[in-house]
Amino acid sequence: MERHHIFGGANRPISEKYGLVVYLCGERCHRTGEYSAHQNEEVAQYLHEYGQKKAMRENNWTVEQFREIFGKSYL
Repeated sequence: MERHHIFGGANRPISEKYGLVVYLCGERCHRTGEYSAHQNEEVAQYLHEYGQKKAMRENNWTVEQFREIFGKSYL
């Protein structure tokens, strides 16, 4: 299992801060598989939506508050 930050790039440290990570199997689910988080836009979008909803629920944020922290809304 590999640790995947739901929001990467410049938002990776923020993902870490708020626990917005998931554990995925290495090749097939995380990095190189047809339906992996880094190769499939639909899977990435699903994870972004999941992560945003989780962050909003756990921190009692509005969509606008999420957008202020992460730069955009994925919903």
